[in-house]
Amino acid sequence: MFDKVLIANRGEIALRVVRACRELGIRSVVVYSTADAASAAVRAADEAVHIGPPPAKASYLHVPNVIEAALKHGVDAIHPGYGFLSEDVDFAEVCSDNDLVFIGPDPEVMRLAGDKVEMRARMITAGLPVLPGSVGAVATVGEAEEIAADIGYPVVVKASAGGGGRGITRARDRAELQRAFTESTTIARALFGAAEVYVESFVDRARHIEVQIMADRHEVVHVAERDCSLQRRRQKLVEETPSALLTPAQREQVTEYAVRGARSIGYLGAGTMEFLVRPDGRATFMELNGRIQVEHPVTEMATGIDLVREQLRIASGERLSFRQDQVVPRGAAIECRINAEDPAACFRPTPGLITSLRPAGGPFVRVDSGVEQGDTIAPYYDSLLAKLIVWAPDRDAAISRMTRALDEFEVEGPGVRTTIPLARRLINTPEFRAGEHTTDFVDAFLARAAEGGTP
Repeated sequence: MFDKVLIANRGEIALRVVRACRELGIRSVVVYSTADAASAAVRAADEAVHIGPPPAKASYLHVPNVIEAALKHGVDAIHPGYGFLSEDVDFAEVCSDNDLVFIGPDPEVMRLAGDKVEMRARMITAGLPVLPGSVGAVATVGEAEEIAADIGYPVVVKASAGGGGRGITRARDRAELQRAFTESTTIARALFGAAEVYVESFVDRARHIEVQIMADRHEVVHVAERDCSLQRRRQKLVEETPSALLTPAQREQVTEYAVRGARSIGYLGAGTMEFLVRPDGRATFMELNGRIQVEHPVTEMATGIDLVREQLRIASGERLSFRQDQVVPRGAAIECRINAEDPAACFRPTPGLITSLRPAGGPFVRVDSGVEQGDTIAPYYDSLLAKLIVWAPDRDAAISRMTRALDEFEVEGPGVRTTIPLARRLINTPEFRAGEHTTDFVDAFLARAAEGGTP
């Protein structure tokens, strides 16, 4: 096992990794920007290193400063969390060049996961179903039009190197396709440094199902599935396990696909295989996320498996502490992301001083957060304030417990608004309670609410 690990991240995930390290007897080093000097993660770590000013490009994304901190403090490995450098192949290779273990997949697998076109081809070879679409990257609008004419509208144009729901544009006809192609290539070039895109069918009223994968050097196992269909503009808001949609046969099928696909590329560590489930119940592969996910606690609550602990074990060369037949999810777990945003103002971020913070509590309630009362929500980073997770013996009870917990959770400060009221409304809609919500539900809900004057 490692002696010391550097955590190249901030906020709640940095604190989460610090806690896992402490339980394993590993010393932790947290890097921080000037804006995070007094953060909970910095206070909790064994050591903390200032690596730059608030802007992420000058601190958390500035590789030389992160590596220098790791070398000066004698760490064995670097845990990148999620976001920032977690899927940066060059960073993983720099870690290796400096005899530092990157806690994540091998660089060649990371590179494959970041290339959606190549990953799609590899999954077809492995026998996983994918949506109809282009075989490789699409170079021109004319080529995109030929593919769309062949597979039928609507279609989506996706950035080959995309991620996080960015670089994806829908087109319902030829006129929209020209706009979509231009928009996606522009976004791809600006955000990912590569203008390559591909085209595939768009599925209305789909469900977004992801399967948690854990793999050591000997075996790949799944740790159940999560339903992430409640999302706004492809950004997840609520996640749950098990999915209210899948039948036992469908669940067995999608988890088998996930294990098979991950095994076929020699995957190592924690990751998720993501699928789109059509209205007819058929699952098709979408992408692989090669890192720990924001929503990992919902799986931990239902299975009792500490995924971050397993990450650390695998990266240190140890085997998984459990077998596939020991993964036995129980009850139902739901996670709501609490963002410092104002839904009434197009989800504008609302940074500011937190004058009062009263997290929810009670039985089977978990709050993962990197802020405390008196902290200031910085405007430089994403707006995630906390994750609220509950467990109950069944889904109805979990929804009731989450409703109660959201009622308890209070965040106050000048100008600070959160998504708590919206989360409460969403999980109590008839569609969510019946388990009939799809990936387009939230946007339609917000459009209806806007017409009524209150989002």
